[in-house]
Amino acid sequence: MILITGGTGMVGMHLLLALTKEETMVRAIYRTEDKVTKVEDFFAFAKAESQFSRIHWFEADITDIPSLNEAFKGITRVYHCAALISFDPYDYHKLKKVNTEGTANVVNLCLFHNVVKLCYLSSIATLAKTPNKPITEENYWNPDAENSVYAITKYGAEMEVWRGTQEGLPAVILNPGVILGEGNYNSGSGAIFKRLYDGLNYYSAGSTGVIDVKDLVEAMLEAMDKPMMCERFILISQNISYKELVSSVSLSLGLKSKTKRVSLFALQLFRCYDLIKGWFVRRRQLTRVDVHALQETSVYDNSKALTNLSLNLTPLKKSLERISQHFLHFKSTKEL
Repeated sequence: MILITGGTGMVGMHLLLALTKEETMVRAIYRTEDKVTKVEDFFAFAKAESQFSRIHWFEADITDIPSLNEAFKGITRVYHCAALISFDPYDYHKLKKVNTEGTANVVNLCLFHNVVKLCYLSSIATLAKTPNKPITEENYWNPDAENSVYAITKYGAEMEVWRGTQEGLPAVILNPGVILGEGNYNSGSGAIFKRLYDGLNYYSAGSTGVIDVKDLVEAMLEAMDKPMMCERFILISQNISYKELVSSVSLSLGLKSKTKRVSLFALQLFRCYDLIKGWFVRRRQLTRVDVHALQETSVYDNSKALTNLSLNLTPLKKSLERISQHFLHFKSTKEL
């Protein structure tokens, strides 16, 4: 049987949809019933209600070894998608607990239960930046760079996976860019649709790599099925400036307001305000690392994935039109 951690997240629910098409029984970990309901709503929107019954929901937490151990019984393959996403320094210990220590627990149980293969979903955030050069899988972690707390803990998670491979666990790591897809529009990359719809139409000077969640899922399935191990792949469909991304999302949502560039001075001004506010509420929205990332032009090289995986990448316009249709549907039902 296949096990998915993070089955109620955006990637997890799309992975479940793909796996259950083949009448495969899949076990998915969940923590709260309301999140399972959201996955059920997603399956209903996709007209795949019959597939939802093929999911064996198991209440567990990757930070709780006893419950996680029970979830692993009878499992042969694992997709580890569970993660906490935050760039707030005050969340470091939570991030470390979930992302790094949680992954260590998953790896240890994979070894204990003789799991055939692990597919770990990491991030491009763990890759070192190189000035004026495309970023490849060979861009190893730079501890001296200004890394976000999220990147630090995801790198720690990768080290746990590599440690597992040295102990005999077949594993592959995927490093996707910004993931675009239907799912949670209140946090993560999905929040861009809600924020633009609500009128926050600003962009910064930088750029990044993006990928459609459906393309990512196809890559995950192939990486699991192919006899490859101890490999990592950058997964993006294209590199894109934040200006183009914001403009394209706005267009797909049918918004007519013009997007505006936010200056470095304005970002720094807000960062200072946020820093002072953080002393009282112990919550940060914009750190120095965030400002640097928003201004940075990062270009990612996906040639290794294109060579080794049968990727049929979805054009950005088509992806955004599909996601916007889903967003507007749930917005109209006031379920966001």
